[in-house]
Amino acid sequence: MRTAAFLVLLFLISGGAFGQTKARKAVARRGDGVQVLLQRYGLNTRQQQQRFKQLNKGRLTPAGGLVVGRSYLLPAAAPTLKATAPKQKTAANLRATNPTSRGKSTQPLLTANLFGPNYSPVPVRDRALRGAVYYLSPGHGGPDPGAIGKYGSFKLAEDEYAYDVTVRLARVLMEHGATVYVMVQDPNDGIRDQNVLPIDYDEVTYPRQTIPLSQLGRLRQRISQVNKLYAHHKGAYQRLLSLHVDSRSEGQNIDVFFYHHANSQAGLRLAKNIHKVFTNRYKRAQPNRPYSGNVSERGSLYEVRTSHAPAVFMELGNIRNAKDQRRFVVPDNRQALANWIYEGLLADYTGR
Repeated sequence: MRTAAFLVLLFLISGGAFGQTKARKAVARRGDGVQVLLQRYGLNTRQQQQRFKQLNKGRLTPAGGLVVGRSYLLPAAAPTLKATAPKQKTAANLRATNPTSRGKSTQPLLTANLFGPNYSPVPVRDRALRGAVYYLSPGHGGPDPGAIGKYGSFKLAEDEYAYDVTVRLARVLMEHGATVYVMVQDPNDGIRDQNVLPIDYDEVTYPRQTIPLSQLGRLRQRISQVNKLYAHHKGAYQRLLSLHVDSRSEGQNIDVFFYHHANSQAGLRLAKNIHKVFTNRYKRAQPNRPYSGNVSERGSLYEVRTSHAPAVFMELGNIRNAKDQRRFVVPDNRQALANWIYEGLLADYTGR
């Protein structure tokens, strides 16, 4: 009885309980759009989006966006949501984990220990990405921390921030029914909400392989696993995303860049869909700042060149630039990056 009561309380706190008679409210977070905010509460129909705009007329931006920190009324939830777990398996953990239902909640849950105690279990909010398989490859890891930036008296390592955005993205994808493989994993970090993420060297390649010192060896190791899994999921919609943080001149403030293989039309379309979301988000969040991130061919990148799954390689910013560092050291900004990437992935999957 105590367990059931605790689970009910957990969903009330997280905004996951449905069937309430009073109008619910939600506060917009950094990086939220109307669609992302509504999907967080399991509201993903066109009618619910239209109802949201009606309820909040006069509280949206002139472009129809959200204001960070502002409270918005939510439309009623659909009464047909069942407390059943999805049939597909998810592999964001060190191995594939079966979805499970808990108590009498209105949402099924997925067990994903990779996200840490504060972010597991994962509520399944809808099945918008059901049938999609994603391979997420955060840059570097293990003996190689990647680029290093200075932040006051602290050091910022590329692999720690690329990894945190990656696991945040993995969790969002799972919330919407996708099958997710995180190709580089840290057994004890989880999703972290600190500004400065400590540097460690204990990451492994999926499923539990020691990461070699050689850069080529590391890339071969993870792409070999991707290609094996690709064959296992033959016929499914499959995509690879490789997330990195740049290390150009310290004084150079850069935007998010997307690379694909010249011979991959699917990779090009995926990159364009994500880029479109970032361009639109920057217009709303920083209307006086032009967004210079672009999509380009770069077939020399090992992951882009050798992955059987269509691939996009992303540079998320410059870890040595003070302005870009705010994109990484603020946890809400890392979540915003994950949310925006998800929106691009969703557009690509639903528009295929």
